[in-house]
Amino acid sequence: MAKEIYTKYKMAKYLRKEALPTALCPGCGGGTVLNAFANAIDQLGIDPRDLVVVSGIGCSAWIASPYFLADTLHTTHGRAIAYATGVKVGLPDKKVVVISGDGDLAGIGGNHLIHAARRNIDITVILVNNFIYGMTGGQVAPTTPFGAITTTSPYRNVEHPLNIAETVTSAGASYVARWTTFHVYQLIESIKRALSVKGFALVEAISQCPVQFGRRNRMKTPTEMLRWFQKNSVPISKARNMSPDELEGKIVVGELVNREKPEFTEELNSLIEEVSKHYGLGDNNAD
Repeated sequence: MAKEIYTKYKMAKYLRKEALPTALCPGCGGGTVLNAFANAIDQLGIDPRDLVVVSGIGCSAWIASPYFLADTLHTTHGRAIAYATGVKVGLPDKKVVVISGDGDLAGIGGNHLIHAARRNIDITVILVNNFIYGMTGGQVAPTTPFGAITTTSPYRNVEHPLNIAETVTSAGASYVARWTTFHVYQLIESIKRALSVKGFALVEAISQCPVQFGRRNRMKTPTEMLRWFQKNSVPISKARNMSPDELEGKIVVGELVNREKPEFTEELNSLIEEVSKHYGLGDNNAD
């Protein structure tokens, strides 16, 4: 019966059916992100054999590995972007995608995130932000909203969260967008754009975690969290005319930047070619 259900799903050709059903918690937004990514790949007509998908450690790292049917690297904690950088430099013709969580990419791996954006290396990062370290017990994360309850901030969080999308924009990325798992169709379109640009592209996907974050913050069901996303999301066009006080606790959604800049691997290979010509490397007629 399970096989029959999976074969009816249009995106099943992109999934490892032997790994299903997923180990994700009931109501987790990870399945929505996987679905959005598969739809984006399908609509763009990208052959999964031309993909390398990299993930780190954490709940959201499971979205790519083991469920997406492509070459995948399940790497060490916080190092997914570093691995992806090596893959892209070594295999520049491959489309390299990183899918992992906020703790993995913006917490432990925050330095790699900033510098990959600064270098503008041609990789696509889908950063799934559920506001918490979900897999290891629900600890406070760099993205946990001010005042929220976690296992390590049981009275309330007194830290202000890292604004990931704005940070990556300032670091120099070619493309940056933010949506929630409530905005499914917009999320798919942004992933498509991110996969199509030349340069570093980040899509921050705000995702529900009813088990760890929601139940501690009066949102025990995924539906309640999705309604919270809907209620608290502000389009970027509107947010530009709002004060910081008005935006406190809001989720600014939309496309932050889409610009053309020199890309790292192209510049690197161009430099290698220049140096090789200068020194006659690879030239059989050189003295």
